[in-house]
Amino acid sequence: MLTLVDRLRRWRTKPTDRAFRFSRPLVLLQSDDWGRVGVRDREGYEQLRANGIHLGENPYDYYSLETAEDVMALRDMLKRHRDATGRPACLVMNFLLANLDFQKTTETGFQSIHLLPLSQGLPGAWKRPGLFEAYRQGISDDVFYPALHGLTHFCRPAVERALTAPGDRNNLLHTLWKAETPYIYWRMPWIGYEYCNPEKPQAGFLEAEIQGNLIAEAAREFQRFFSTVPLSACAPGYRANDDTRRAWSQCGIRVAQNGSGGALPPHMDDRGMLNLHRTIDVEPFERGLSLEKYMQLAERCFERGIPAIVSIHSINFHSSLKDFRGPALRVLDEFLGALEAKHPNLLYVHDTDVYELVSRGKFKGPRGPVSVEVKQGDGKSGSTMLGAR
Repeated sequence: MLTLVDRLRRWRTKPTDRAFRFSRPLVLLQSDDWGRVGVRDREGYEQLRANGIHLGENPYDYYSLETAEDVMALRDMLKRHRDATGRPACLVMNFLLANLDFQKTTETGFQSIHLLPLSQGLPGAWKRPGLFEAYRQGISDDVFYPALHGLTHFCRPAVERALTAPGDRNNLLHTLWKAETPYIYWRMPWIGYEYCNPEKPQAGFLEAEIQGNLIAEAAREFQRFFSTVPLSACAPGYRANDDTRRAWSQCGIRVAQNGSGGALPPHMDDRGMLNLHRTIDVEPFERGLSLEKYMQLAERCFERGIPAIVSIHSINFHSSLKDFRGPALRVLDEFLGALEAKHPNLLYVHDTDVYELVSRGKFKGPRGPVSVEVKQGDGKSGSTMLGAR
């Protein structure tokens, strides 16, 4: 019997896949979990501690929610970095479009889950003045590119099952939700991921119809919040199957983001969806900086004609409970500066730019179209040139 990892590996190495390689060094920054609330600042943190939850064992005990100041500091740092065309570095921000509506859920006696769309604000006592405006300013400045993560990060059926079964899991959910904290994943992996239930009797991916409804609703909320349709998506926990991708495609998604696990080239699947694979994990909140390691990984990508796709989660830029932002900005600033110094022909791109490159051989730059030579093939039996500088 194939494991989930085996099935994903088999899917992404199908012989029908069309892989792409590029003549210039491309750098993409992809980041997950934007818009998702966690521990509600110091008041919620202390409330959880008072109710017997020992916090501080794991960095995600300090996951809260980015502030406007966090977002603006990130925006300003990205704006200082320019590629060969004068374009700034751009962060693909994968958004969750809803949070738990703690008040409505409490009013039902914790018998059912209610969500509050991001377009309607933040739940309960959560306050982030100017946050949504900061997102939009960064998008206007071309340093943020919004993409779809989902409605929620957790698997709703898994959490609903815990709500209906008395016991430790039920009690933990009540304790967290009374403090307006939805979950702390490392403490409760049984909540799974939005499209994937981790435990029996219903372990595995949700049915195609359920996934389709969740993704369609998330896409509608994305359009309400950003006034545009999503073109790129990353499944929570990278847990996506063929049903997930079919639903994405039906909603107009053209780029599927995948987690790390090897320097794999971008490839087009049989639905015409471009698949991007992350190649460098930069998580300074939990790992010591090794600029040399990051540069080595980037060089391996460039040598093979593969984009350097950096994964850096939103927690790295949080500061309200613990200052992850300062160290993370320094790490990323130094890394981008080193890349620019070594590769003066470097291009900062986002997901749709790469889609345009493999489709047309060029994308829209700040001073007009930017062309890049793109070769198509599996790297074994030759290649076909799609576009040339």
